Amino acid sequence: QVQLVESGGGLVQPGGSLRLSCAASGPRLDYYVIGWFRQAPGKEREGVSCISSSDDNTFYTDSVKGRFTISRDNDKKTVYLQMNNLKPEDTAVYYCAAEALGPCSFDREEYDYWGQGTQVTVSS
Repeated sequence: QVQLVESGGGLVQPGGSLRLSCAASGPRLDYYVIGWFRQAPGKEREGVSCISSSDDNTFYTDSVKGRFTISRDNDKKTVYLQMNNLKPEDTAVYYCAAEALGPCSFDREEYDYWGQGTQVTVSS
């Protein structure tokens, strides 16, 4: 079983940057697909980015392409989400999630384990 803990959220001005971390405990992290999701008030949780388990292929939702970068450090059992040029519409609680089987996906039903979330607020 995997336990996930997110960190790195906070308040940032538009155009600023944050790096979120998702620290995992349990089996080797490279066994898992890791996804980042976010949920803004009154909205459904949406997939933001995903990194595959076998070949580290990465995927992004259109609204963050070119601004966000997902990466993993298997030795540290940590996945990162570097977020640059942040916009007010990026404001949300960000969650990381892990799934043991299957390709990268933005379908939250595919994920077996979730962290508690970290708040990101983009505001001047």
